[in-house]
Amino acid sequence: MAEAARVWRHRTGEIVLDRTRVMGILNVTPDSFSDGGRYFEPDAALRHGLELVEQGADLLDIGGESTRPGSDAVSAEEEWRRIGTVIRDLAVKVDVPLSIDTMKAAVAAKAIDAGASLVNDVSGVRDPAMVRAVAERKAGVVVMHMAGNPKTMQEHPRYADVVREVGAFLIDRIRTLEVAGVRSDAIAVDPGVGFGKTPDHNLTILGHLDRIVDLGHPVVVGVSRKSFLEKFGGGGPGERLSGSLAAATFAVTKGAQVVRVHDVRETVRAVRVTDALRRGEKL
Repeated sequence: MAEAARVWRHRTGEIVLDRTRVMGILNVTPDSFSDGGRYFEPDAALRHGLELVEQGADLLDIGGESTRPGSDAVSAEEEWRRIGTVIRDLAVKVDVPLSIDTMKAAVAAKAIDAGASLVNDVSGVRDPAMVRAVAERKAGVVVMHMAGNPKTMQEHPRYADVVREVGAFLIDRIRTLEVAGVRSDAIAVDPGVGFGKTPDHNLTILGHLDRIVDLGHPVVVGVSRKSFLEKFGGGGPGERLSGSLAAATFAVTKGAQVVRVHDVRETVRAVRVTDALRRGEKL
């Protein structure tokens, strides 16, 4: 008998991880590293969210604060002003789960109440108020590792063993969430490629991603358009599609079950091929 597929539970249901799932990125910010604010206006953000779903996104990750290296923080009020309408509108227009990409508990709580099902916290859910917001609202959650904060994270990051240290951090946060009442099967982890890591750290994490998979939770990986890909040729974020696809599909072969991406259509096609090859499917 075939083993049942793992599920990732969230506020409104579950995501069955019987194939690689694609999380589409929707940045409602004026200073995103990847799109320079193309979707900052609510109407443009809504249209792009609908486009990503049409292209095959299994869930949408909506953020109102840039977390690119060197970025400045914004207030919770400003962050919510940017995304509130977008989340409310998408919640009634699409049938895929919405994830709120935020480090602020107040923003997460409002987003869940407005229709989001998951919280993606790049700070690793370190704030006790965020732990409570996730637990009380029975949301799904992505726990990501980041050294420092977006403003300072790329200032000389150092590790003795990056994979071991990232794994230990994730284990600690998983335990904290479970103690607070968050279901174990609602927790996914993200090693935080590009967040307080050098290019070599990023490659090491991807090469040993199976050690993060061994933690026993769905693994989310975000490599889309990230700067470490420049080391292999190409220029700015818009010229990193081929590298993004290569890194994402490699992560899938190492056990990643969700990939967070800007280029949804291309990634959906790439991971379908990767899934078929891994399973030895017949055409």
